[in-house]
Amino acid sequence: MSIIDTHGKFNGKELEYLSSYLDSEGDSNEKPWVQRLEESVSNSIGSKYAVACNSGTSGLHMAMYACGVGPGDEVITPGLTVVMDAYAVIHMGATPVFVDVDRSTYGINIEEIKKNITDKTKAIITVSLQGLSVDMDPILELAKEKNIVVIDDSAQNIMGEYKGRVAGTLADISILSFENKKHMTSGSEGGMLLTDIEEYAVRARKFGGIGYKHMTASAGRTSLALSDVQDPDYERFDTIGLNYRMSEVGAAVGLAQFERIGDIVRRRIAAAKMFAEAVDRCNWIVPQYEPKGYKNSHYTFSFEYKGLDMLGITWKEFYQMYVDMGGDGFYSACIVPYLEPVFQNNENYSKVYTKGMCPVAEDLQKKIMQFKTNYRSLSVAQKKADILKVLVDKLERVK
Repeated sequence: MSIIDTHGKFNGKELEYLSSYLDSEGDSNEKPWVQRLEESVSNSIGSKYAVACNSGTSGLHMAMYACGVGPGDEVITPGLTVVMDAYAVIHMGATPVFVDVDRSTYGINIEEIKKNITDKTKAIITVSLQGLSVDMDPILELAKEKNIVVIDDSAQNIMGEYKGRVAGTLADISILSFENKKHMTSGSEGGMLLTDIEEYAVRARKFGGIGYKHMTASAGRTSLALSDVQDPDYERFDTIGLNYRMSEVGAAVGLAQFERIGDIVRRRIAAAKMFAEAVDRCNWIVPQYEPKGYKNSHYTFSFEYKGLDMLGITWKEFYQMYVDMGGDGFYSACIVPYLEPVFQNNENYSKVYTKGMCPVAEDLQKKIMQFKTNYRSLSVAQKKADILKVLVDKLERVK
């Protein structure tokens, strides 16, 4: 399928859907936009239940509650990820256990998981970094044997594939993010919890929906007669929850975005291919490995930079060379969570989480370069990739 060279970020039916919502606000005969988005995502991805929320971080918190994580529990999480995975665990009173990752794919390492499972392990968080799914089958097999829940943080991966299965359908619970820089957005922030387990969907929806007792796995609320609701004896809440609900405005934008998700992901993959071709004959740049049977949805095009050891050029020096030549910069990987000030400046954590816990993750984090793939014009993406190629070829000649 051909890909149009240029596009606007919101050039689908976003304005049409927003106008429709604003013009019909309060019409009880209209299906809520949040429900429309949930049903569209659920049907397309193949998950039985989809619960919209106001961010991927909220979705992680909902997932922890849904599967019963609580005080005294441990949750295994990769050392190479964003700090929000650990936050969700901590807010439930549980303990994050950081384990190392595979150097080639950046995904959590199954052997490290095995070393860190205890009788307190309640859940395992996998993270699909940069759009590449983790090798899920051995993790799911291990988790089933140990009666452990698997939660896949797919914030950077939508419509990616793992052995013929779509990202978001692999784990007991999966989380998508619709934050503005992700593949699609619901305007600014937003997210989605996906699961095939009805109990988890109900618990997640109630927790993220202020605890309304009439919420179900597949809908914000069941249909009740006004005479039932407009009654002084009507009881509304049976769960202590938070307000993590997605707005109707956000859902209208998100639905229009999701209707184009196939093209959006294809564009990201096309841009990533341009950068891959720019560095394909360079042995001091090692792209994130995509195993056979996977489809990387390419939140970014990422590689491990080995230029310091092989060229004597630091990460920051390479960055500046690229920018000076007309490149628009690239991202680094986030500092491993347990070395962030939020942990190291807290005496309750600094003695537990120490440097050297996840040596592969710590080393990789310093070397990863992440080139954006969300260019509105593939012609611009090609120009940036060409700049990278010129720089790489120049450094190759003087190596």
